[in-house]
Amino acid sequence: MPDVAIVGGGTAGLSAALFTAKNGLETAVFDTDETWMHKAHLFNYPGIRSISGSEFMSVTRGQVQDRGADLHMTEEVTDVEETDDGFRIETADSEYEATYVVLATGADRSIAEEIGCEFDDDTVDVNLSMETSVENCYATGAMVRAEEWQAVIAAGDGGAAALDILSTEKGEHYHDFDTPGDVPTFESE
Repeated sequence: MPDVAIVGGGTAGLSAALFTAKNGLETAVFDTDETWMHKAHLFNYPGIRSISGSEFMSVTRGQVQDRGADLHMTEEVTDVEETDDGFRIETADSEYEATYVVLATGADRSIAEEIGCEFDDDTVDVNLSMETSVENCYATGAMVRAEEWQAVIAAGDGGAAALDILSTEKGEHYHDFDTPGDVPTFESE
């Protein structure tokens, strides 16, 4: 049972997964690989001179897996329901339980609507930490922005959601800050 279920594996979802998995929370990412990033080319993303969106996704998925997240790349989420202990996530083939859910489905807001998240006009209403009106449910990226869709913004939204989850789990404000001595070596790097 993952602590955190992330619905959507684009920039926002993978950013959230990177932080939660890296910091010891069991993390599962569900995605169908239909991200807009496959149509993008990044040369305005900090730290990246120039990379295709598809290559960026491949590198980022590897990084997230290296940090311990489980990627379910062919499991489309068909339903998310609140339970007494968090959420039940259903796919065509299986069911999962999680304490937290991060919605990172681009402009598709249907799951947020079905769960009962409040909306502000056409977007999901969130606080500064990306939490929706449904406790322990977060929404990120294009779901919360009418027109400001950009990979860096989406990554920041995913990071904000993850840090709020980590702060809740640790019982105090949590800051993810690494120094050179903290960085492990991974085979794929």
